[in-house]
Amino acid sequence: MFGKSYVTRIINHSTNTSTDRRRFLRSAGIGGLGVLGATALPAAATGVATAEESGAPSDGAVLNFALNLEYLEAQFYSYAVHGRGLPDSLTKGTGNPGPVRGGRAVRFGSKKVRQYAQEIASDERQHVEFLRTALGSAAVGQPEIDLQDSFTAAAQAAGLVKPGDTFDPYASEENFLLAAFLFEDVGVTAYKGAAPLIQNTTYLEAAAGILAAEAYHAANIRTALFEKETGLLGTGLIGRDLKEATVKLSDARDSLDGTSDVDQGIVNGDGDANIVPTDEFGVIYSRSAGQVLNVVYLTNQQATSGGFFPRGVNGEINTSDDNA
Repeated sequence: MFGKSYVTRIINHSTNTSTDRRRFLRSAGIGGLGVLGATALPAAATGVATAEESGAPSDGAVLNFALNLEYLEAQFYSYAVHGRGLPDSLTKGTGNPGPVRGGRAVRFGSKKVRQYAQEIASDERQHVEFLRTALGSAAVGQPEIDLQDSFTAAAQAAGLVKPGDTFDPYASEENFLLAAFLFEDVGVTAYKGAAPLIQNTTYLEAAAGILAAEAYHAANIRTALFEKETGLLGTGLIGRDLKEATVKLSDARDSLDGTSDVDQGIVNGDGDANIVPTDEFGVIYSRSAGQVLNVVYLTNQQATSGGFFPRGVNGEINTSDDNA
């Protein structure tokens, strides 16, 4: 998630106290030496390096940035499945707290997709709970989230709806899947981009576990979309091909996060399945924190708010890149 330009702009200090580290080790299920024994070891033995030593953002800053993204995903799926958001007990913390705008239950057209959504909603809530436990008192609160106008802006930019029309991600199963597609690939590339910057090996293992879960989610959503019959309309969409719609959303993400053309829809140029978006070596690409924020802020310019986060994210890492 974190390019070199971000490293120079971030306060290089650890937000994790020894108490917070012990709490994280407990939540991660670390055994062997035991919690106190592991935290008492020298930094070199535990894989821990301070931000000052490594020149990188603190692990606390990394995890808090991830927590902002997990709030967004968890709220999106919670409304879709349950018709309500996360409880207040899971959204409090440091920074500027905010409400969720939009969101309602989806009337799923198939039992299969409803079950997919239920499982993912449970996972995303657990990610929020896990990161909040790991961060303890240093956890940021949920920032203001827009699940209404932001989707319309994204759909208009991608050419999925006409100018002046709206896109409701909760209006149909097809709309829900396209909205989920917009999120899931971003989460995977964000966690992969974060991996080289995480100093604590325990944190790194936990982040890898979340990355794997997000990758399963992304593949699940991409497969569900691919299996939809051509000609099945999503409510309010232009055209009749959901596969083509994913390519348009992919192109829109690419237009926001820089000059590279690495984002991919669920079909290749020949129209064949492209469930796993890899490079020529079969490797998933990464996004820096700035690029991630370009997508969720819906801008190709440097900004500290916009799109899905009208007042920005909470924490030290909060500025998108200037790709204009």
